[in-house]
Amino acid sequence: MENRVAIIGIIVEDIESAEQINHILHEYANVIIGRMGIPYHEKDLNIISIAIDANNDVINSLTGKIGKLKGVSAKAVYSSK
Repeated sequence: MENRVAIIGIIVEDIESAEQINHILHEYANVIIGRMGIPYHEKDLNIISIAIDANNDVINSLTGKIGKLKGVSAKAVYSSK
């Protein structure tokens, strides 16, 4: 299966899930291009974006694992290449 570049957008509403998110991201470190975290204090949430270069199965697996955490939502947007 061919690799694709994607962005995974993550909204964290329950900060107690942060340690689990970091653990999952560490498992996928070899395919992560970069990450950016933005605390949004006014809304009491955090926004994380992950740039990734992997095949669809890996991207979907990472997105699914993170999205199953309490107080966390995650969606992937894929490049056409």
